[in-house]
Parts: sequence; C-alpha cells; structure tokens
Amino acid sequence: MVKGANVGLATLSEDVGSVMVSLGWSSTTGEGDADVSVLLLDGDGKVRSDVDFCFYNNPVAGNGSVQLLGKTPTADGSEDRISFDLDAVPQEIEKVVVAASRYAGSRFGDLDDLRLTLADSAGDGLVRFAVEGADDVSAVIFGELYRRSGEWKFRAVGQGYASGLAGLATDYGVDIDDDAEQDGPEPEGPGQDMSELPAATGQDGPEQPAATGQDGPEQPAVTGQDGPERPARVPAQTRGSDPAGLAAPAAPRAAAEPEPADPAPVPKPARRPRTAKKKVTLPRTAKKSLADNDTWRTARLFPVSALKSDRERETRATSVVLSVMAQVPEFGRRLTAGFGAPAGRMETFTEVTLPHGESPRRPDGVVRVERAGKLWTALVETKTNGNALKPDQVQAYMDIAARRGYEAVITLSNDVALEGSPLVDVRIDRRRKHKVALWHLSWAEVVHQAQMLIRHEGVGNAAHAWLLQELLQYLQHENSGCHGFQNMGAAWVPVRRGIDDETLCRGDARALEVIENWERLVRQVCLRLGGELGQKVLPVQRARRGSDPGARRAELADHLCEQGRLSAEIRIEGTPGVLAITADLRTGKLRTSIEVPAAEPGYPLSRAKRLVRRLSEAPADLHIETLVDGGGAGPRGTLERLRPEPADILPKDGAQMTGFRLSLFKGMGNGRGSAETGFIRSVDEAVDRFHAQVVAHLEAPVP
Repeated sequence: MVKGANVGLATLSEDVGSVMVSLGWSSTTGEGDADVSVLLLDGDGKVRSDVDFCFYNNPVAGNGSVQLLGKTPTADGSEDRISFDLDAVPQEIEKVVVAASRYAGSRFGDLDDLRLTLADSAGDGLVRFAVEGADDVSAVIFGELYRRSGEWKFRAVGQGYASGLAGLATDYGVDIDDDAEQDGPEPEGPGQDMSELPAATGQDGPEQPAATGQDGPEQPAVTGQDGPERPARVPAQTRGSDPAGLAAPAAPRAAAEPEPADPAPVPKPARRPRTAKKKVTLPRTAKKSLADNDTWRTARLFPVSALKSDRERETRATSVVLSVMAQVPEFGRRLTAGFGAPAGRMETFTEVTLPHGESPRRPDGVVRVERAGKLWTALVETKTNGNALKPDQVQAYMDIAARRGYEAVITLSNDVALEGSPLVDVRIDRRRKHKVALWHLSWAEVVHQAQMLIRHEGVGNAAHAWLLQELLQYLQHENSGCHGFQNMGAAWVPVRRGIDDETLCRGDARALEVIENWERLVRQVCLRLGGELGQKVLPVQRARRGSDPGARRAELADHLCEQGRLSAEIRIEGTPGVLAITADLRTGKLRTSIEVPAAEPGYPLSRAKRLVRRLSEAPADLHIETLVDGGGAGPRGTLERLRPEPADILPKDGAQMTGFRLSLFKGMGNGRGSAETGFIRSVDEAVDRFHAQVVAHLEAPVP
C-alpha cells in the first residue's frame, strides 16, 4: 500500500474477525529499537479514558480485544506483533491508531525498512505498508483500523510526530500529568524525568489488594505500586532517558484563587478514578523454608516424580499447560492471541477422540474459545523430551480440523521454529473454502511467557500468580521433558570432525543443518535470558533488506566450512552494546564479548580508569581491548593486569580511542545435547556468566 491508501479488510479475506498487525524495522548496526503503542478512539477521535492507551506497561486494552504480544525475531531484524480481535472491540470505539516511538533522543532515521504488515487469523499476509520520510521524528503513526458502515477498514498513514510520544498521546486525549504535585516528590534515577502516564492494564474491576503480613515461600507482591493511586511510567522512562518529547512539562493546572481573609475550606481536586486492577507478581527468591532440612520436599500441585515414559510426560505436560491456560486468563490469552484466537471464555480438553476414516484420531489436546456464541477451536499436538513431531500425525489433525471447521492446529515441542524452515511439511487443500492455520510453540516460549507474567508484568490475583509458579516449577524440573531445544542434531558430530580434519566442504548439507540448529539455540537463549531479566532480548540479524532466510543460512554454512566458527549477536535492552557469541570449533573455545563506546567526556586515561572501576567485580581473566579510530587493533590485556595500571590500555601512537571490547573465554562441551559436557549447556553458562559478571556492571552508574 501507499501512504494515504485504504482498503476494506473483508475484501481481502474471510478470516478478519481477528487480525495480526506487525511493525518492523532493521538496523545495520544491530542496535536501535522502538516501542509500540495503540490508541482506541471514540467518535470524537479521542480515547474514552487512559485505559484506551495501550503500551508495554499496559499491554492489554479494549476488554482484551487489543494485546501487545512483544517482539519476535525475523529474517532481517525483528518485529512487534499486535493482536486485534476486531469482533470484540467495544462498539463505541470507531478507530484504532497503531504507532511507535523512540527514546533517548533517537529518531526513526536511524532505523531501516520501517514497515507494517497485517495478516488474517490464519496467518496469511493481507497488507504491507513501507513507511518513508520519518527520518527526523521520534514517533510515527504507521496506520489505523477504522469502522465504516459496520465493516473494518485499514488506512496506511505514515505520519511522524516531532514532539514524540507525548505529542501524539496528548493529541488523542491521553491525560499526561506530573503527579508529583499531588503525590510529593519522588527520588529520580539518573536521567529520568517525572512526567507520567496513568496506570492502565486494560482490566476493569475492583482493585486486588496486596497480600501483606503473611509468611510463606512465595509471597505475592504488587508490581509498580507505591500507593493506592500510583501511576505506571511510560515505556521510555524506564530506560532512564527522555523519550523525545515525553519529558516536556505537562499543561499547568489551574492555579487556586487568592484566599479571602476568612477562607472556606477548598476541596482538593478529585483524582481520576482508577480503572485498572493492581498487578500481582511473585518474588524472584523464595523466603526461608520452614523445613528441617533439604531432604524435605515441597508439596507441588503438579508432581513429576511418577513420570517414567515419554507418553506419560506428553500427557502430563499437555494437561498441566492447558489447565493453567484456562484458569489464568492473561496466560491463556498471551499464548493464543497470536494464533488468531478471540478474546473470550476459554476451555481446554485432553485426549479427545475425533473420527478420521476407519481410524479415529486422538489429539493431545483441544483449546476452545467462545465469544458471543461463536467458537474458535484449535487441536494441540505435543511432544516432550526432544521427540520430533510426526508429519503424518500433524497432517491428520489438519485434515480433521478442515472437515470440522476448526481454525487451527498448534504443535508444542522442544524445537524452535525458524522462518523458511518448517518443522513439519503438510499439504494444504486449496479447494477447501475453510482455511486451517498451523502454528508452533516451543516449551521455551511457554516458560518465557509464564516468567514474564509472574516476575515482571503481573497477573490479576495471587492465586493466578501461584498457579503460574507451580507451572514453572513443573516445566523446569529435569523429569518433565519440557526443557526447550536441547539437541544440536545428527549432523553436529560429523561437522565437528570434518572441521578438525579439514574435510568439510562448501555446500555440505550437514553444515546447513548445524547453522539452523545454532539459530534455534540462540533464539532460545534470548527467550530464557529475557524471561529472567524482564527485558527485551533478541538475536541481531544484519541481513540485507528482503533477503531470503534460506540464502542467508546457506552463506553462513559456507563460512562455517571455511572458518570453523559459529557466530551470533544478542541485543539486550538497556545495555551499552551488542553481546556477541563466537564458538570456535577448531579450538573448542566459546568467546562472549561486548563493545563499549568511549563516549564519556574526559581524557583517555580518565575513561580507562572509569571502565576499570566499573569492572571491579568482574573476573580477573576478562580480556580488554582498546578500539581505535579506523578499526585498527589497539592495546589489550587482562583485567588482572590492568587494575593497577589502567594506562597500559591507552593507544601509544596517538590514535584516537573509540571504545573497548570486553571478552571472556570458556571451553565448550563436545556433546551435541544438554548433558554436563554438552555444547548447548556450555553456551547457556557462557552467556549467563558474561551477563552477570560483566554486562550487568556496565549498566550501573560509574561510582
């Protein structure tokens, strides 16, 4: 589409009751990001209240009809996905605006390939719009969905806002106040300003009180609440920076008239009513146990001790996950919204027998969502313990779903799906009018979503938080079989041998298999680390715009054959650079590194001393290399040697210092799986160690 064009969704597909809008961009440096926001507008072109402003501190709006699903990696970058259940959007909402904003003074001109795509509930792409001319702005309206004669249409907008998110939100009636006037001053972190947007989780109802004064191993806590009327900060302010205009002073409130000699009591201005429930999370660490010793086992809702076979693991895991999805609305909606499910009442079932010719089939589970008398149904096929999905089983379920008018088949396994590399090939009968979508979930993604809800974002009440905690305990137990991607594949050992004896040649299909599994491993590392930190963690793709995933992986496979190395980059929100991982299969070493710019004011020696002070708790074997202008090699040494003499890291030839590269080295496992000597486990440990002992200290202010 071109800017200003519009189209009726019903003319593009019959499956537009639920649609998926994705906003994407790329960056040649691997850095740079933006936050997505959605505004629900009434007939006057304004939000009804602040709960109609949907951003990452308020990811659900419109009675669940709009949900931010977060970021997902793509072949040439990443994209933010937003689920719209258009049939459930409140009738008084006539327009939905989809926008994004940058922070820390950044502009959209620093990003490439700004785009919006819209897909129907079966996942088929309907609309693509490339945004151009947004170089000098920090907020952009990508597009809008609006009603016309009872039908939904889409308009490609591409309008920029130089005033940033604050200007955009204010134009649509979002109330931006400085609550410090009423609540009193609050200590500010470095670089933060106090302009705030009202708290809004998109859920109406009585407030859930925080549990207090109770002893127990997992005491729930209310997130983001300093008091009964404490608002949530807007996304960019959590970065400790001015989001390009959001820090502008709010409109002044009406000043009080001069008091007469004998003034009558003047009532305080009424606060805006709070329409959102408080959110409940669980602490990261349990309170001290009341057990006598470590041999006492905590009673669990979902025990795993009796699991003996793969079939038992699959049956138990399916039942556990589906039951929690039905009982915890935030969790169930989070997992199904991206699959085109509506926002409604969910019920889940296991071991349902369905007719299929002479041999009835029994899928592992069924998910059914009802809204306004209409049903959305998905069949679920589960695998655990690294077992592969069987194409004939999935094909049978696709055929059953098509005949019975079901909407989707969901596969759930340890594997991680990649673009252009389907886990299961199925035949689609194009003659059928009814379309069935095939979706995949990895166990790592299920764990990630549960962690994000109970550790960082919060759920509706303490019981739901406890249920998710029990689910996590089950999925992360060694006997559950739900540990995510855990096998580098049959080609791993032959490829390593071929690299050792230099017999691996370009074009070898086994090298391509290793590259695909390496990409799966990196994506799983991002999911796990993001769930633990509560931050966006994504693999960096530096591919050219429009590049084919298969061609990109084939090129990487040729590099593996020639150089014997696997490389990846991870962007962690709030860190000063990109975390790089290199696995050298010739030497058997893993290198984790990050490049830190030397942009702070001061003399070179002062910069070096500040860096060494920051790394006071880092390992002594940390390698530090100075980066100089022009890309040449600078001085290098270990932190142990540089602590007494930081000047040793300064360039001796007068070259201008541009930054530092910090690296840790670790031996890597030989096995293809996740055993103690396995390669996957060694990658996990290397990334965890580097982030905890190096990167985390770079985020802290200089003492």
